[in-house]
Amino acid sequence: MITLYGKTASRTSRNLWALEELGLPYKHVPFDYLKGETKTPEFLAINPAGKVPALTDGNVVMTESLGMNLYIANTYGQGKLWPDDQAGRAKCIQWTLWAATELEPSAVGRLIQMVLTPEPQRDQKVIDAFAEKTKLALNTLNTALTRSAYLAGNAFSIADLNVAAVADYLVRTKFDLTPWPAAQKWLAECLARPANQKVNEMKKVA
Repeated sequence: MITLYGKTASRTSRNLWALEELGLPYKHVPFDYLKGETKTPEFLAINPAGKVPALTDGNVVMTESLGMNLYIANTYGQGKLWPDDQAGRAKCIQWTLWAATELEPSAVGRLIQMVLTPEPQRDQKVIDAFAEKTKLALNTLNTALTRSAYLAGNAFSIADLNVAAVADYLVRTKFDLTPWPAAQKWLAECLARPANQKVNEMKKVA
């Protein structure tokens, strides 16, 4: 059985979403980095970097949330989150790396400035710079979604889940998505999926 480590209100939520999409049994150990729990010997034995999330599955030990989702989908989601065709699987890898390198840095940077930084310390120039980088990424995403309803074929896959989990940062910072209608519609539909809504409810009680 998969054991997932990390509090729900963190990147761990991405992995919970994938597990819930597939209806997999799992154990959730909500180590809280804010309380120093990820610096304990118990957790450092799993992830020496002392960060969440982390995952164990038999003799498999993994960190990095988006990579963990690729593992979950590839191992347990064949024909569901993991496409049957080679082209679809390739797109899952492509879009996951794109989410990590092209979208997440600016989306997270904006979140840090606008949500986690006290207002007197916020730097509007930095926020604006992150917005410009985000717009370039959204151009790419919107173009892809004008050609196909999903990112890796004709059905929702781990590509959509991983990108949507990152793009959720934009929703949290009230980024105006109306100039990218295909991406806006797709993101709303992804985030409204029952599995993600269940994870959102888990965050409220964590």
